[in-house]
Amino acid sequence: MYEPIRTPSSPKGSVHSTMAGATSDFPHHTREEELDIQLAGHLAALLAVTDELRDLTPSTDLDAAATRLAEQVTRLRGGGTPVRASLAAVRQPATLHERAHALAGRALVVAASRADTAAAILAAERMDAHAAATELTATA
Repeated sequence: MYEPIRTPSSPKGSVHSTMAGATSDFPHHTREEELDIQLAGHLAALLAVTDELRDLTPSTDLDAAATRLAEQVTRLRGGGTPVRASLAAVRQPATLHERAHALAGRALVVAASRADTAAAILAAERMDAHAAATELTATA
């Protein structure tokens, strides 16, 4: 009626053990690799919002920021270039600046956690730029 147990009950023999040296069914990343993946994701999302803003309100500041963001994402992904898409958005620039500010904040937290000075400086600069842009659109 019941199928017999085919694996030993000791942790040493289990394929699902999390003990050091045991095999597992999924790939493992180091903490630094996980932080790189997170940071690249946050910066790629910030790049997407920056590209949207560039479509709505072109500026040399946003062009320079997009270039720097793309460079950081490429570096963190080991040479893989980020996907760049021009989105036909109907969103308000103020909403996009708020979203970009939040994404830059997340990127800053991860960059600080992994002690990535270049990414942290870039994220902090983008936070300041988007906060200033949000204030300008609120007063206009």
